[in-house]
Amino acid sequence: MEVKDIVLAVIMVIGGLAFFLYGMSVMSSGLEKMAGGKMEQALKKLTSNWVLSLLLGTAITIVLQSSSSLTVMLVGLVNCGVMEVSQTVVVIIGANIGKTFTTWLLCLMGVDTEGPLWLSLLNPEYFSLIFALIGALLMMSKSGSGQKKNIGNILVGFAVLMYGMVLMKDAVGPLKDSTEFQQLLTKFDNPILGVIVGTAVTGIIQSSAASIGILQTLADNTGTITFGMAIPIIMGQNIGTCVTALISSIGVNNNAKKVGVIHIAFNVIGTVIFLTVYEILDMTIGFEFSSWTINSIGIAIVHTVFNILTTFLLLPFAKYLEKIADLVLPDKGAGEDAKHQHTLLDKRVLTTPSVAVAECENASQNMALLAVETVLLSVSLLTDFDEKLAKKVYENEDKLDNYEDRIGSSLVQLSTMALSERDSQVSSRVLRAIGDFERLGDHAINIVESAEEIHDHELAFSEGAQQEMEILTGAIEEILQNTYQVYKSQNENDAANIEPLEQVIDYLTRDIK
Repeated sequence: MEVKDIVLAVIMVIGGLAFFLYGMSVMSSGLEKMAGGKMEQALKKLTSNWVLSLLLGTAITIVLQSSSSLTVMLVGLVNCGVMEVSQTVVVIIGANIGKTFTTWLLCLMGVDTEGPLWLSLLNPEYFSLIFALIGALLMMSKSGSGQKKNIGNILVGFAVLMYGMVLMKDAVGPLKDSTEFQQLLTKFDNPILGVIVGTAVTGIIQSSAASIGILQTLADNTGTITFGMAIPIIMGQNIGTCVTALISSIGVNNNAKKVGVIHIAFNVIGTVIFLTVYEILDMTIGFEFSSWTINSIGIAIVHTVFNILTTFLLLPFAKYLEKIADLVLPDKGAGEDAKHQHTLLDKRVLTTPSVAVAECENASQNMALLAVETVLLSVSLLTDFDEKLAKKVYENEDKLDNYEDRIGSSLVQLSTMALSERDSQVSSRVLRAIGDFERLGDHAINIVESAEEIHDHELAFSEGAQQEMEILTGAIEEILQNTYQVYKSQNENDAANIEPLEQVIDYLTRDIK
């Protein structure tokens, strides 16, 4: 190949890779919007059962089209205290099965286009164009629902992804006649080098699906990749996919870092076991297929067999993966602030907008509960002042300010992202509510200041006034508790009962005055 041909081929591969990654992002975004906040709810509710955890990890990885994205999400959820490390282990194992879906999807590139029409239409070069047209019409439809637009995103994303594969296929086609390329491939007979290359390429582009797609393209269009060359590379790609999770672990708490350690431990142990057994058997009894050329379907089979075997081999030892993480990152002990860590959001959750919106809503509910507790605590100080409890009110007010800042800034960032209609509505509602919750904290401070003044001047309520205060305090507690429950449940029927309580409080206030 001439220098000109090499440069043009490299440009086409890079461009194809860019289309592939962008298409995958658009497609996973559409799938994620269709799922809404259900992924986050499922992660928190279903991870107590290992079978459901395994299926959940598989399903969410298929939706996100990335095991790395799921692991980053888990790092964020553990960092903000929503999940425990032990809950993530089997989910991570399930993610390794889920990522094989894309590999099989890319096998469609190998469908023969010279056969019957119906067979040719199964090739993405043709049916992805139809998907692109349908998807574009759904996205541009003014009367379409949010779900229709999400389906449009999925179809267009898939079409762009496949177009990237077509570009890479056209770019690497001439390599089958290149003697330089043939000489380069002979070096990949070394399995260690294959693992290193697979790890490095996947780590650099941070997508095992994309790196496997490149390998499948080379295999189908050069006819020079053998099973013996491909197997170590595929195993290296499984290790390389952990790089994203390790990067996301920077700056998080100890438990969240353990999620990244578990992910890489699972893939490294699986690779060492699988590759060692394969190489020993190949040297002793000899695998005839090792010298056979491999195609995209063969790569998908190897990738799937490796991940499924590794899953069922290591699944019984899931708790030991957590122990490995504990050995690598020993617990340092939790400080006072760690007890409240679950109330704060983690920026890594923002990588999955639907999950981030759900977490903002959960955090706002925690904020609402803290606001209710703070107001009730401050009211109790009017008749029974305690300096320690007064200090607690001031501390809680600072926490409410922190809540408003963290939730508000997260919602502002989310507003720049493509959200589903439901998530947009939830974001707007939460943004309005957190301002009201923060004002409850301010009112609590005003009440405490009044209580301090009463205490400092050694004033006391008369017996009649104390009885009136008890009635008023009871009414305030009832309306605050009911309002919190309504905000949490979003039950409109229960919300109708709040206003009559407010009228009762107005009457009691006028009567006391």
